[in-house]
Amino acid sequence: MNRKLTALFAAFEALLVVAIGIAIPLVPLTLMWAIQYGLAIDWTAFWRAAVDIWLLGHGVDLVVTLDPVTAAALQFPTAGDPFTLGIAALGFALLTALLGVRAGRRVAEAHHAVLGQLVSLGAFALASFGATFSAVTASAQPSLVQGALLPTGVFAIGLVIGVRRSTAEPVPTRAPIGALLGRLRPDIRTTIVTALRGGAAAAASVIALAAVFTGLAILVAYARIISLYESLHTEVLGGIAVTLGQLAFLPNLVVFTMSWLVGPGFELGSGSFVSPLASQLGPVPAIPVLGALPSGELPFGFLGLLVPVIAGFLTGAVLGPRVRHELGVPAMAASALGMGLVGGVILGLLAWAASGSAGPGRLVDVGADPWAVGGWAALELGLAALVGLFASLRIAPAKASGIGGRAHR
Repeated sequence: MNRKLTALFAAFEALLVVAIGIAIPLVPLTLMWAIQYGLAIDWTAFWRAAVDIWLLGHGVDLVVTLDPVTAAALQFPTAGDPFTLGIAALGFALLTALLGVRAGRRVAEAHHAVLGQLVSLGAFALASFGATFSAVTASAQPSLVQGALLPTGVFAIGLVIGVRRSTAEPVPTRAPIGALLGRLRPDIRTTIVTALRGGAAAAASVIALAAVFTGLAILVAYARIISLYESLHTEVLGGIAVTLGQLAFLPNLVVFTMSWLVGPGFELGSGSFVSPLASQLGPVPAIPVLGALPSGELPFGFLGLLVPVIAGFLTGAVLGPRVRHELGVPAMAASALGMGLVGGVILGLLAWAASGSAGPGRLVDVGADPWAVGGWAALELGLAALVGLFASLRIAPAKASGIGGRAHR
């Protein structure tokens, strides 16, 4: 494939990712425009709404000014003032990253992979900026700079992952990192690598268990969620739109569950919080999936705190036998504390990405405190990994001694 074809192919892949992301909210909105509103409203309003939803899914701030009728219906003094929507529907960001991985794999098949990556990123940035510019109105103003950069950054992460997974030859950019680690003493290098791998594994385990807990909570509260759907009195298309919106926020819900398991919990508006130790719920938005929230105090909610502890302990126990011949006691302790730090940073960043402003008034604060989540996660994962590492050192020699004794007899 020559350079021109590579560039065209890469640009098409990038534009396809943007088109798919915007089409997900645009299709049901267009059906509502055609069926429910009888084509009587300007379709561009639905286009702008779809673009705004897509941009919000990548963390782009949207300054909204409600019309006087809607502001009066909300019945609080500052309802008519402009406010910022800043909470990201992470489902869209996840979709962009996954499509970016697919695009990266396809671009890597071309003979000019570097050119393909540059063209793909440039085309995506231009398309994202153009979509953002088309959605700017007096009532809803997305940030043009964020609209160009944030979705492109998410796409770039997926694109690089896809290219590297599909490239058979060693990637040159890995050489400086490998050379830097190669200059370190073997025990220091092992300590750093163990901390990075263990922290990432422990954080991934907590997130996976949070996803399981989220699914179980939705199943248990299924009847309540259905009753909330019925109370909305939406037609079929409205129900589909509500469901798609909830699916877009499903990764956020998993992160909120993670923050609950870690300990700090999360807020659903100023003065309203949910945690395993105490909960105080004020008025909750009429969103069906929020029916899965605990309706009162959970007597055994504190048991959720065992999840990060168990994740850290098992991670340390698994990695301990692998590094016991290379590290001394101080280095083992440093590895465990490093696992806690890495895991805490990862979970804190996820809490930051999933939280933000969801509306005016008390909805300005929705989500988890990233500093609290990161701090508590670092403490729980680090201490549990420390116990797991040294417990594995005691178990492994005992097993070896037992096997040797039986063989000798």
